Amino acid sequence: MKLLKTLMILCLFTTAANAQFVTNSKRVADVYFQNKEYYAAAEYYKKALQISPDSAGFVIPYGFENKIKEESPKKDDYEYSVFQLAESLRLYKNFTDAEKWYAIATEFTNPKYILSTFWYAETLRANQNYNEAITAFNRFLAKYKVNDIYSVKAKSEIASCQFALYELRYPRLFMLSKLQNDINDKGSNYTPTLKGGSFYFTSSRPVSTSGKKEVLTDKNNEKVTRKETPYLNAVYEVSGNPLTENVSVKKLQVTSKDRESAAPAFHPNGKLMYITSWTAQNDKKIYQLNIGADGKSWSDPIELGGQVNVKGFSSIQPFVTKDGKYLIFSSNRPGGSGKFDLWYCPLRGDGSLGQAINFGNTINTTEDDQAAYFDSRTNKLLYSSNGRVGMGGFDFFESEGDFTKWSEPRNLGYPFNSSKDDIYFTPSPVSENEGYISSDRESLCCLEMFHVKKEFLTVKGTILDCNTLKPLSNATVTLTDSLEVIKFVTDESGKYAFKINTNRKIKITAEKEKYFSKVINFSYDDLAKKDTLFSPDICLVPFEMDKPIVLKDILYEFDKATLTEDSKTKLDYLYTIMVDNPKIEIELSAHTDSKGVEIYNLDLSNRRAKSCVDYLISKGIDINRMTSKGYGETVPIAPNEFPNGKDNPEGRALNRRTEFKVTKK
Repeated sequence: MKLLKTLMILCLFTTAANAQFVTNSKRVADVYFQNKEYYAAAEYYKKALQISPDSAGFVIPYGFENKIKEESPKKDDYEYSVFQLAESLRLYKNFTDAEKWYAIATEFTNPKYILSTFWYAETLRANQNYNEAITAFNRFLAKYKVNDIYSVKAKSEIASCQFALYELRYPRLFMLSKLQNDINDKGSNYTPTLKGGSFYFTSSRPVSTSGKKEVLTDKNNEKVTRKETPYLNAVYEVSGNPLTENVSVKKLQVTSKDRESAAPAFHPNGKLMYITSWTAQNDKKIYQLNIGADGKSWSDPIELGGQVNVKGFSSIQPFVTKDGKYLIFSSNRPGGSGKFDLWYCPLRGDGSLGQAINFGNTINTTEDDQAAYFDSRTNKLLYSSNGRVGMGGFDFFESEGDFTKWSEPRNLGYPFNSSKDDIYFTPSPVSENEGYISSDRESLCCLEMFHVKKEFLTVKGTILDCNTLKPLSNATVTLTDSLEVIKFVTDESGKYAFKINTNRKIKITAEKEKYFSKVINFSYDDLAKKDTLFSPDICLVPFEMDKPIVLKDILYEFDKATLTEDSKTKLDYLYTIMVDNPKIEIELSAHTDSKGVEIYNLDLSNRRAKSCVDYLISKGIDINRMTSKGYGETVPIAPNEFPNGKDNPEGRALNRRTEFKVTKK
């Protein structure tokens, strides 16, 4: 990075020495900036810096030579314009170019630009330069000594970068494709929703104007005159399949021409539509429209009451649950957890609204929580937040609940989420496993619409009895991954099958009464390149309480209690049983044949049993779950001698054994 900045400084040397700062352009830029017209502001800050005004891909005269800056009477103006240009580019989501200008501003020594390093790190993160972003956030924390929202946010962003690096390494099972038709036109295209056979969305695409002039002023009463912006948000309707190449797109005239509108939502009865509407001077409000007598046209919008719209605050993004019970919306009204929170109002049968209720801080954060979709069949809430650890910007999160209690939201990960804004989901009428989202992941500045489809991995196999190798019915097979727990009970065939939307680590646990449970883990590498996982047939070992089970081939050094290395490997079989069955307690016993003195054999067997327990303890098994006991030659399972008094080598070999039995489960 130091080398890059050095090159940036050298590139600018000649330009900085000869340029004359255009003060008037800076004043114009300030007016646009204060009116939140960031695109226009960026263009005029570039003019003030004597830079080519094209907005994308321009060559930045990198850096300012510190010595030249210190001697220049225009130093403050230059630094101000560079910082403001970076701010303007970031605020209209041009993170690519903003990163370059923040890189310059991080070298400014004036304390009022100390946040340059923070925003530089933010743009690095947005541009998927996660490792560099972590370095930049740490550099910011090292020099920023104020314990405020920026220091808290920087720490959260470092966690998000680490999360994103993991997600990129282990992508989840989603397939996304940008709509390749007139739906994604110029401007932002977002809020997909479906009603009947039609697809509705919001777009800020250019609209024809009469060349009307508009005057913008700032706090110092500086003024600029311009033509009215041609980019206005409006609701559009698509006839035809939005996945096809050719569609018919038409604008719905749901508000008067001087108002913008967005985020259409429909009541399941088909008679009510809700939209967000606003003007440049007013807060955003939610309005209701009623279907006309012809069943096609809509009434004039009616502003919802104080249950939803609060004077001086914005309410946006209405959504009506498919059962018609709730109107969900996002608002920065008082009583929330932070900026924009999710709220809901009960919807009565006559269409009237109950009082708004906040979703609570399990869902809402101190930042923005928006664009809810709730599936009343599965009780799953899908929404977007920029206040949690995630890929960056707005991320999709999922929670389960019943409007009184919610589970901890889960980030849906990459590629469902990206390093930029991912917001607004609606399911496809074909399947709940596919739908549409809005994202600016492939855009320099603006939201675009994508089709998203869940992909699935099939996991299947058979549960067998280890002794008979026959299928086991009524065995419970549990699959656990990072998102959910699924259970399956086998039939007479012993077969099980799961369909899961993950290729992360999964755990399969097979259980049956009077059998030891068996656990098998699969890694990402096991799963990533397959669409079906045929697990090896899982066999379960039967057991009865207090009935000994012989551990085969457990051998010791001659006349000693020391386990051979090969025996340690064999003893891992019992270790696995103990791990897979964490509640059982056992007695581990050792036995000898009748050769030698009885008291010696008893002591030797005690030491051998203890060596087995010690090995299991060394592997991590709790000592309180095991006891060791030596029985010497007192519990033979075969004759040590034949009836005629001759030695029985095979019988003696059977008696020299190690066993375990379950004493508690």
